Amino acid sequence: MPAAEPVQAHYAETFERDMGCTEAEWLGWLPAALGDHAWQQSGPSVQARIGPGSLRIDWRPAAPRVLGSARIPRLLVRFAFAGLDDGQRHAFMKRFDVYMQRGGG
Repeated sequence: MPAAEPVQAHYAETFERDMGCTEAEWLGWLPAALGDHAWQQSGPSVQARIGPGSLRIDWRPAAPRVLGSARIPRLLVRFAFAGLDDGQRHAFMKRFDVYMQRGGG
């Protein structure tokens, strides 16, 4: 059975995600996910230069998800692209999502 495609088919200019991680984990993964793109962090926000455009990522901790005795940390993350078309957003997020993918399938 072939593996499922790990990315979405379309990424809007602005969207939000509920990530199952701590802020420390997020910050540990972020440099590799951003790759060679120049970026700068300011508090709970990153501004990255992507070709002719940019991406701003903002995050904030949320209450953990509780499943029985398990507590899963949560981070609410907002992505806002500027100056990039659908194809450019997809190309960036395809790589970003692979670097952020954890466990599962």
